[in-house]
Amino acid sequence: MAESGDLPPKDDRVNTPEDDHDDDLIGFASPASLQGRRREPPPPPEPEPEADLFDAPEPEPVEAGAIFAPTRPSPNRKRHHEEGAPAPGGGINLYAVYALILFAVPTVGVSAAIGLFAVTGRPRPEDDLSASHFIYQQRTLWAAAVAAVAGVILLAAPFALGVPILFALALWMVLRGAWGVWALKSGREIDDPLGWWI
Repeated sequence: MAESGDLPPKDDRVNTPEDDHDDDLIGFASPASLQGRRREPPPPPEPEPEADLFDAPEPEPVEAGAIFAPTRPSPNRKRHHEEGAPAPGGGINLYAVYALILFAVPTVGVSAAIGLFAVTGRPRPEDDLSASHFIYQQRTLWAAAVAAVAGVILLAAPFALGVPILFALALWMVLRGAWGVWALKSGREIDDPLGWWI
């Protein structure tokens, strides 16, 4: 009786799909399939030895103060300011007020009113860069408040004179806010913070 691994003599064999070794799927015929021999299956992989979790090396002790110590700065990272010096441009406050100016149009002036309260009564920053932007923001927000009140009053006037005033005000605020953000991001002072144009 023939075993399952025995092959009949070559002349008596009939080709079956198992004999083709699926070579037609990979696009070529192997020499073994051309001679009618079966392909030997690859040997099973050797099992890797299991790691013993109890024999792992113990970690080195760490001093308690080392966890909270500041990390050393990377030598490739550029430092924009010295240690202890304020961030250029007065930090995030100037950017926040510029954001309030830029969002004045979509919020119908609510964010501009918040920005006006933010810059009113606050002391001027000491460095020249921040001071020029602070004055520019104050001037923008106070002028916008006066123009907005005049525009709303003139909406009732003949020919609705308030509409072009409010439109011009919205355009003026967006331009001044965008110019201020660009100058602050570039690290430049506002040339004429008391001026009416950008």
